[in-house]
Amino acid sequence: MRTDSSPGTLPAREHLPAATAGTPVLDVVIPVYNEEKDLQPCVRRLHDHLTRTFPYPFRITVADNASTDSTPDVARLLEARVPEVRSVRLEQKGRGRALRTVWSASDAPILAYMDVDLSTDLNALLPLVAPLISGHSDLAIGSRLARSSRVVRGAKREFISRSYNLILRGSLQARFSDAQCGFKAIRRDVAQLLLPLVEDTGWFFDTEMLVLAERAGLRIHEVPVDWVDDPDSTVHIVRTATDDLKGVWRVGRALATGSLPLDRLTRPFGDDPRDRDIMDVPKGLARQLVGFCVVGGLSTLFYLLLYSGFRQFSGSQTANALALLVSAVANTAANRRLTFGVRGRAGAVRHQAQGLVVFGIGLALTSGSLFALDAATSDPAHATELAVLVAANLAATVLRFLLFRAWVFPDRRDDEQPGARLADRPPARPAAPPTGPAPGPLPRRPSTPPGTGGTTQFRAGTGADGTWRDATMRLQPVRPHDTDPGDAR
Repeated sequence: MRTDSSPGTLPAREHLPAATAGTPVLDVVIPVYNEEKDLQPCVRRLHDHLTRTFPYPFRITVADNASTDSTPDVARLLEARVPEVRSVRLEQKGRGRALRTVWSASDAPILAYMDVDLSTDLNALLPLVAPLISGHSDLAIGSRLARSSRVVRGAKREFISRSYNLILRGSLQARFSDAQCGFKAIRRDVAQLLLPLVEDTGWFFDTEMLVLAERAGLRIHEVPVDWVDDPDSTVHIVRTATDDLKGVWRVGRALATGSLPLDRLTRPFGDDPRDRDIMDVPKGLARQLVGFCVVGGLSTLFYLLLYSGFRQFSGSQTANALALLVSAVANTAANRRLTFGVRGRAGAVRHQAQGLVVFGIGLALTSGSLFALDAATSDPAHATELAVLVAANLAATVLRFLLFRAWVFPDRRDDEQPGARLADRPPARPAAPPTGPAPGPLPRRPSTPPGTGGTTQFRAGTGADGTWRDATMRLQPVRPHDTDPGDAR
């Protein structure tokens, strides 16, 4: 699993500024392998759709994955004849490798991809990228499993798709509905930090990218799509499923050990400059409670297994002490990572020491309750003893959670001084002084007569180099009805 990533954190989400002349806003990548028959109709149809409906400059990039037929020749011919088309040749196969290569080198602020068979209805393309352009979301995916989606495919593929997404929900706690739909988009600033963390170069690339993005707190927008299965698909289902399951295990292990620097992908809270002094958003109490209860249940089972093993060669008191000690260490480590989201090894020894203190307080509480019961009566009933233990353990559990939350894993950064005021915190993103005139508020977009083009002047905002930029771009009118005459569906 890769652990290297570009330095720095993501800035607050903002609406994309108007692009400079010649720079596309959207770069749609079509990864292909031996698609000499379908490539030209696909690119022509996509180009016609974008020309008629997309109000920003765009580019279509054909990423050839080491094809052995005439696919590279078709791609070069399209590049020569269509100004918005370019072709890239890779000498190794792998859809993930092709997307990583093209997206990493692209200058477009919005990066997307779709399969060459165009199984997804193109009317979903603008809704897919609109939340990324507006700054509302970081990634966007088409979903064939949404309630309003319309899908035509066989029962076998339907079962495999739903089973795979169910596995992702159960093992990696994924909340997105469809990981494998070949219809996705991402902001370039997000891709620059996220892609170095993604290891897979094949079909699991999509899933790994989405899981890491979701765990890092990035916003994923889902668009219901209309989708028709390609009966001539060359995807090897068994091999792909096996590779996907291996990927699930690899990513799950990396997330459990905290070896990924996902904190580099966090965004500041809100888009108002007054909100950017907030360094982090407090974690939800309800989610922590659920995680604490799950970890507690698993720790109890782990304790029972350890006690049974230690009891084979030691007395009951020794076995109980060893089992409690080991399970307490495991419980603290699990709560540290899963319940309170602390990653990395920094402070791990201190957290374990504090966890043992919390464990000792809980043990003293339960032992003290039994001692008080024995002092009150010389021969307590078994039911009374169990009731006292249940009450004591319940109180100890509540106390342990409160101490974990307030003392062991407090919701503040390690480098933050106690008692520091919110106004004294450094801003999440240092603001560079503008080099030009002071920017004013964004002007309203003037109305344009139907059927004519319009030019709108935007205040582009702060660029990547910290300077203020103005840009003018030509916006093409969007037709109210987008029906593709070449689409039989």
